[in-house]
Amino acid sequence: MLPILKKRLAFLSGGKDRRSGLILTIPLCSEQTNMDELSVTLDYLLSIPSDKCKARGFTVIVDGRKSQWNVVKTVVLMLQNVIPAEVSLVCVVKPDEFWDKKVTHFCFWKEKDRLGFEVILVSANKLTRYIEPCQLTEEFGGSLLYDHIDWLNKRLVFEKFTKESTSLLDELALINNGSERGNQQEKERPVEYSFLPSVDPETVLQTVPVNNLVEEHLMQHRIPVSQQFKTVHPDWCYITIPVIVIDESAQVVNWLEGPGSEQLRTQWGIGDSIRASQALQQKHEEIESQHSEWFAVYVELNQQIAALLNAGDEEDLLELKALQQQLSDVCYRQASQLEFRQNVLQTALEFHGIAQDLSQQLDGLLGMLCADVAPADGTAIQQTLKLLEEKLKSVDTALQNLQEKGQGLLDQMTSQAPWTFGKDVSIENKDNIEHIQGLMEDMQLRKQRCEDMVDVRRLKMLQMVQLFKCEEDAAQAVEWLSELLDALLKTHIRLGDDAQEAKVLLEKHRKFIDVAQSTYDYGRQLLQATVVLCQSLRCTTRSSGETLPRLNRVWKQFTVTSEERIHRLNLACAFNLAAEKILKDNSQLEEQTEAWKEFLERFDEVEVTGKSLLDRLTVPVIYPDGSEQYFGSPSDMASTAEHIREKMRLVSQKKPQSPEHIPKDS
Repeated sequence: MLPILKKRLAFLSGGKDRRSGLILTIPLCSEQTNMDELSVTLDYLLSIPSDKCKARGFTVIVDGRKSQWNVVKTVVLMLQNVIPAEVSLVCVVKPDEFWDKKVTHFCFWKEKDRLGFEVILVSANKLTRYIEPCQLTEEFGGSLLYDHIDWLNKRLVFEKFTKESTSLLDELALINNGSERGNQQEKERPVEYSFLPSVDPETVLQTVPVNNLVEEHLMQHRIPVSQQFKTVHPDWCYITIPVIVIDESAQVVNWLEGPGSEQLRTQWGIGDSIRASQALQQKHEEIESQHSEWFAVYVELNQQIAALLNAGDEEDLLELKALQQQLSDVCYRQASQLEFRQNVLQTALEFHGIAQDLSQQLDGLLGMLCADVAPADGTAIQQTLKLLEEKLKSVDTALQNLQEKGQGLLDQMTSQAPWTFGKDVSIENKDNIEHIQGLMEDMQLRKQRCEDMVDVRRLKMLQMVQLFKCEEDAAQAVEWLSELLDALLKTHIRLGDDAQEAKVLLEKHRKFIDVAQSTYDYGRQLLQATVVLCQSLRCTTRSSGETLPRLNRVWKQFTVTSEERIHRLNLACAFNLAAEKILKDNSQLEEQTEAWKEFLERFDEVEVTGKSLLDRLTVPVIYPDGSEQYFGSPSDMASTAEHIREKMRLVSQKKPQSPEHIPKDS
């Protein structure tokens, strides 16, 4: 085993988890680990602790920071076959750069029922969530000192001592058997050898008072009662045994009712933290260990008293029965007190564990609430709000668990028997009860404060969501208005081929203006809402401050462009109407000379409006900031101008030169 153990494939550092279970460390290295050697090492290490110690369960730390994931997985699965019943938790320490997600998709938590224990993946700096720093070795950031070579050397010395002690005990047993045979031979030897010194117990006892010898022996060596009686000679056995039993029983009763009870009288506290409760548990284990020695004596005495009751005289029966009852009452009462104390300490440890976890959760929630809220967008706010709700729900669950555990602990202490230690239980437990109730009230108040802050933060975040939404929609309104302006300049360029079409285009343009007006009003309302929200949230610098000037600038540009469009459509309508009247009244002009003046005015109107319209087509739209924009492309404007000129040419052809050209009979 020694060469394998020197490899330090696994070790017991002496540290304990919060359940007082031992910590077993498996430090995997970058090289391939020999699983057979690791299995042998684990078997050896698990043979060292007592059954009571194993019953508390092991916390196994698998250090995988220098190993591959497949090796870690193999080791964890191997624990199922090596120590499944003793393992309560396996902490796999992952490297800073975690393994590839593809190969770590194997979820241990789904395998908990099959494995028989829980496995968590944790970074080294987070191990203190599960194990106190003082119980972790330096490689995990703890303060516990462990030297593997030193431990190995001490283990070798211990095993050598155990082996030699066992061999010596075997030899003493053989000598003892030989002495019994030698005594028998000594009785049969010739008289001439009687001058040799005798080591027969009877001979020795004849020279020493029986009671003095027994008392001295009991005071110097605490030997089980059954072994004491084996050394007593049968001829005076019944005379001496009751005396021994009575004396030994008196010692047991005196210790249990004296120092033993005094030890328990001084142990009333439950601690104010996990560490304090663990220290009290350790102290209680020491007290239990001392009591166990006396309970073992009680068992031996009880068996001997039962034997005496079967073979004794009637005059001794009453005394022996009274002695047996007294021993039984004292021992069982003391054992009940020890068990009660252990249960209270275990519940107190669990209570403080929940309280510590709740306190950490409240600290984290409070830190989150005290931090400045500066999310980038509404989505980030929604995620933060969801996280807040989850943390608050977790705190509420932890508080309920704390209250249930605390009430259970209070019930345990108030149900304590009034005869316990011979003291007033309510007075002795007053500090403990005040501590439990005070801690629960403090956690309740802290949780209530956090709830109030969450309500305020929730309202603030919802307002911020509205603010972001208003800003987003206002910016969208600006984009829509810009798109309407762009469409007006690029696609709304037709002036109509006749007066009717010009009127239709004019009506459509007015509806187009109504849409733009609604978009502008919508943007203004949103920006007004952002001002109110900013005042409520006390934030002065927002991007919405730039949106309002953009909205107003685009709206002014749209208004100027729209007015120019209306003016051109009105000119086109007047031009087409005048031209159509001339072209329509063409046949009647040759017959009616009295219409000459009116007819000539129509020609002038067509010419004036046509030229004005042609001039408009060549002039850009000038915005308030001095920038310019043209309707459509140059080719579009050229096509429109050509159409106007063509109609003006047709009209000019219908214009008579003088009144003499009109027939006289007309």
